[in-house]
Amino acid sequence: VQLQASGGGLVQAGGSLRLSCAASGLTFNNYNMGWFRQAPGKEREFVAGISWSLGSTTYYADSVKGRFTISRDNAKNMVYLQMNSLKPEDTAVYYCAAERSAGWFRNPFNIKYEYWGQGTQVTVSS
Repeated sequence: VQLQASGGGLVQAGGSLRLSCAASGLTFNNYNMGWFRQAPGKEREFVAGISWSLGSTTYYADSVKGRFTISRDNAKNMVYLQMNSLKPEDTAVYYCAAERSAGWFRNPFNIKYEYWGQGTQVTVSS
């Protein structure tokens, strides 16, 4: 199984980026997907999650609600994170992850995800 995150970069505050995560080696449609981030010196934190199949259920960290949007394209085995109105505090390495247990719906934030990607760096300058 591989999760390949891409799309990170350097952007000014107020700008936008779109992260992509390409999944392979798994039945993508069956997996709930999440985006996490880890800033230097901080613990990894949940950013956004989207449910399996139709992606009808989404979750967001309070810090990104209204600014970030998670989506998925099952035909392409891709999950995306559209990030708008970026702030310097959004600077981090962003990771995508996959998880298929029913428990995800109760707690997508702290559940142990089954697979992780390698991360992509997002840097927001002030």
